Amino acid sequence: MALTRRKGITPRNSFRGTLCLVPELPFELSRRRILVAVGCLAVLLFIGSKLLARPPATVPVAPPAAPPTETAAAATAVVVDVVGAVHRPGLYRLEQGARIADAVSRAGGATPKADLALINLAAPLADGEQVVVPQRGTAAFGAPTAAAGSSGSGGAPSGGPVHLSTATLEQLDSLPGIGPVTAQKILDYRQKHGAFTSVDELDAVPGIGPARLDQLEDLVAP
Repeated sequence: MALTRRKGITPRNSFRGTLCLVPELPFELSRRRILVAVGCLAVLLFIGSKLLARPPATVPVAPPAAPPTETAAAATAVVVDVVGAVHRPGLYRLEQGARIADAVSRAGGATPKADLALINLAAPLADGEQVVVPQRGTAAFGAPTAAAGSSGSGGAPSGGPVHLSTATLEQLDSLPGIGPVTAQKILDYRQKHGAFTSVDELDAVPGIGPARLDQLEDLVAP
């Protein structure tokens, strides 16, 4: 005690000196770390808010397919005229590649008086064709009318064959299974290739197949 007083050092001064000797470096480092951590957290929050605010990517949606046009539908169909011994004669639209049997079925089917043995039900249909279903007991496949054999027309007399090289549109239209459209095709073929030299040339006319040619063989002449 005497030694302490002699040097001018009191217990209070000794406590203050002890506090001054405590290093402040660890406290300052901790505060700096806290500031850095707070800054990093603020940056992360800012980046996260930007990502959340970004609108979601939209997936492009393909436009709906356009419905098929009427032109495309018409190109795959044929229109035929069904007459004769059927329940509902008239014009009918059928798919491309349909047969005469399909046309007869669309017309309500053949009547009990129909003679289906006279037509080829398996023959393909052509656009604008006339399908004639004959009745039993009729003249051979429906002979041409008197108009077909009028004088000066190039055709034969009533009941005779129609001459393909000189027949008119009306005469050709009067033949069984030959409508106005097919008759015009015969005239177009004749104008392009000249006079007929054989009845078999009808096979080259669109809409006239082997079955129709057999049906017309006894009714026409070159």
